[in-house]
Amino acid sequence: MSADRLSLDIALTRKTFSLKVREDVALAGVTAVFGPSGSGKTTLLRAIAGLETGGEGRISFGETVWQDSAAGVFVPAHKRAVAYVFQDARLFSHLDVRGNLDFAAKRALQAGRIPDTDAAIAAFGIGELLERHAVSLSGGESRRVALARAVLSCPDLMLLDEPLNGLDRAARRKILPFLKSLAEHSGCPVLYVSHDLEEVAALASSIVVMEAGRVLANGPVAEIGRSLDLGPLSEGAEPASLIEAKVTRIDSDSGLMALEAGGETLLLPTVPWAREAEKLRLFIDARDVAIAVERPGPMSIRNVLPARVGRIVSSDTAADALVDLSIGGELIRAQITRHALSELHLETGQEVFALMKSVRLAGDFR
Repeated sequence: MSADRLSLDIALTRKTFSLKVREDVALAGVTAVFGPSGSGKTTLLRAIAGLETGGEGRISFGETVWQDSAAGVFVPAHKRAVAYVFQDARLFSHLDVRGNLDFAAKRALQAGRIPDTDAAIAAFGIGELLERHAVSLSGGESRRVALARAVLSCPDLMLLDEPLNGLDRAARRKILPFLKSLAEHSGCPVLYVSHDLEEVAALASSIVVMEAGRVLANGPVAEIGRSLDLGPLSEGAEPASLIEAKVTRIDSDSGLMALEAGGETLLLPTVPWAREAEKLRLFIDARDVAIAVERPGPMSIRNVLPARVGRIVSSDTAADALVDLSIGGELIRAQITRHALSELHLETGQEVFALMKSVRLAGDFR
């Protein structure tokens, strides 16, 4: 087994909760651990880090065994070469930013590793914060310092426990680019805990989906998104769709780029960093998708695509209904009123048109 794989076969029981995971997790770039609150995401992360001592079973990272209760093996947290970034950053409040970074760099040197402090400072844009005390930092600033400190510890594996939790949308948008490049700057794989589907879509290449202490799915984000409805597991979120699309054309005159998804073309405003043939993840709120039984005439909505009605979820106690629309190999969800559902006489298998009023790149928290 190579060091790009985490092998988990563990069971842990608390008074009101039990975690039971038997899974091999391929590690490359960012792997999301996704699910609602109480699903066991943080408990799993703590077990991997060596912070949970009451569990039974086996955990190995590559060829290195961190825990094997049958053999009496338990490697303590400080010997696992793992960096753990908590939700609240947990910087040393009595030190300034430079002191926090130096602490991690010195520990790395003691372990025979070579940290690059200047590179970490530049990568996370914290040069102007070095003389500031930790307690004076904003939420977004403290998260960036915590990430830089984790990188300077030169870990073999990075564990992030909802690092955007509690930040407003503006702060989340600002820190997201740093998270995207984290695996590159740290030189190691990242496990990223989140209950936000859009965060996962923006950051992760693979996903481990959890619910009630069990793993529901494990694999590439795009593949899992097609086979499993992740929306209900995204805590507090409105129904939405996540699809992957390839940039086929960038038109500087119109300011639009064309993307292919499910054999159809979508138009989005051009972003400066987009390149032709690049794959991007798109996020579509279900309330931004309307349905027409006939192709409409000229209109301002740019994305009008032929679709086939799939599952329809409607209840006499709810004003709205959810309709799954198949567009090629992609699944788009529309949230419409029950009145519209009845008036359009929608049925499974029916050919319709999906009118997407708004499509945005995943992670563009507007």
